[in-house]
Amino acid sequence: MTKIVIGAAIVLKHFDTLRDWIFEQDRPLEMQDFVAPDIIAGDTSDLVAAWKSQLDGHKGPRGIHGPFFGLDLSNPDREIRSIIQKRLIKGVEIAAALDADLMVVHSPFNYWHVLNYTNYAHLRPALMEACADCLSPVLAAAQSHGVTLALENIDDTDPADRADLADMIDHPRLRLSVDTGHADLAHGNYGAPPVVDALAKAGARLAHVHLQDVDGHADRHWHPGDGRICWRPVMQQINQSKGAPRVVLEVRDSMHRLAQTAAWLEDLAS
Repeated sequence: MTKIVIGAAIVLKHFDTLRDWIFEQDRPLEMQDFVAPDIIAGDTSDLVAAWKSQLDGHKGPRGIHGPFFGLDLSNPDREIRSIIQKRLIKGVEIAAALDADLMVVHSPFNYWHVLNYTNYAHLRPALMEACADCLSPVLAAAQSHGVTLALENIDDTDPADRADLADMIDHPRLRLSVDTGHADLAHGNYGAPPVVDALAKAGARLAHVHLQDVDGHADRHWHPGDGRICWRPVMQQINQSKGAPRVVLEVRDSMHRLAQTAAWLEDLAS
């Protein structure tokens, strides 16, 4: 096992606080400014240029969080899917402009789906086909630009949904992401597998992990250790993953504590 080097998922305004920490070990960076509809649909050239100027000399892995608000990959309406494709392709192009090789994409699967797969026999195949159709041109763009899409659990309760979709599409630029807080919420509220099992079930397709803690009620994005997740087994599971995932802290505030939190988690993983 190699030592995990944890990075950060942040917006540009927080970069100065973390610059020295990120640069000292060329830590992974996930740029999250491009998720909002008004930003991804508009002229992003100034924002891209601002990020590029800040990252001069950074040699660590880079990614972006792709747009997601209202962008359901499984939308049954082809015309709406065409808009989703347009937004995601633009995200891929932004990633390439920033020398980033990974873009996080949100999963569409939820608990209602799981409860009704038997009730509506066509439901799961229809969801899978719609997602595959939606992602087809996006993956073509990703292949062209050398960007991997990491499909993140959001409301997922069955890790097999994302894994089976990735197996069905079977594209080298489609892999999986696990958000630890989302996984714990699904475990506590819907009886989904615990975080360690969500990570394990991603297998060799696991390309990316968001580290964040929760209280079991809401998507808090607290620093690990501030919520209820048991972090030693989680970090050891990540370190054992055959997917060698990129690992970033995705917390909402107290950025000044991020280096301390990362050091603690890296020690737990060893």
